[in-house]
Amino acid sequence: MFKHEKQLLKDVRVDAPNPNYAAMLQEQLGGPQGELKAALQYLSQSFRIRDAAIKDLFLDIAAEELSHMEMVATTINMLNGHKLDAQNATIGNIEAHVLSGLAPMLTNASGQLWTAAYVNETGDLAADILSNIAAEQRAKVVYEYLYRQINDKGVRETIDFLLNREEAHNTLFREAFNKIHDTGSLKDWGVTQDSKIYFDMSTPGKYFDVNNPQPASFNNPDQQNQSQH
Repeated sequence: MFKHEKQLLKDVRVDAPNPNYAAMLQEQLGGPQGELKAALQYLSQSFRIRDAAIKDLFLDIAAEELSHMEMVATTINMLNGHKLDAQNATIGNIEAHVLSGLAPMLTNASGQLWTAAYVNETGDLAADILSNIAAEQRAKVVYEYLYRQINDKGVRETIDFLLNREEAHNTLFREAFNKIHDTGSLKDWGVTQDSKIYFDMSTPGKYFDVNNPQPASFNNPDQQNQSQH
């Protein structure tokens, strides 16, 4: 069950309408690294999770991603303003002027419709968490690109908040990954000879050694050093 609170997670504002930038921000509403993708990916993955704590984590982050989607859509709505003007709209924003009456649509910045093909789920907790870590990292990068291309202080405040929340989610998923060693696809990691072979195709030099391969770990190096003493 979900409950909708009418207050936004964080209030949004814009200094002035900017329809062209509204089209750009659509990327984080209906794009492959956007908020809808994240919300539905984590929600879909959660259905198969047995670990109660990790299941709750996925659902909590999914719910927050929906609130991020609400913030992005509200900002797009403000940026679109109130004037229909398809002749001066960018390619990715024409539909807002001729189809949706300026209402934000589930499309990316080029006007391509959102698709469930963006959602990754395998039923394997390690693979799904790694996918989510990458998703949060990519979303942060997109927000950073968007931040650099707008001087509107209100929009920048919103983007700054959202990209920092992506960092928080990334950290939480990394902590979850560190709790699932030797389970699922991480089980018996690096025990066969074939898993220890590194084909050195570059000349000169060999820079990586896989004599003792280990599953990926996101522990802080300082914490690891402390735990060894």
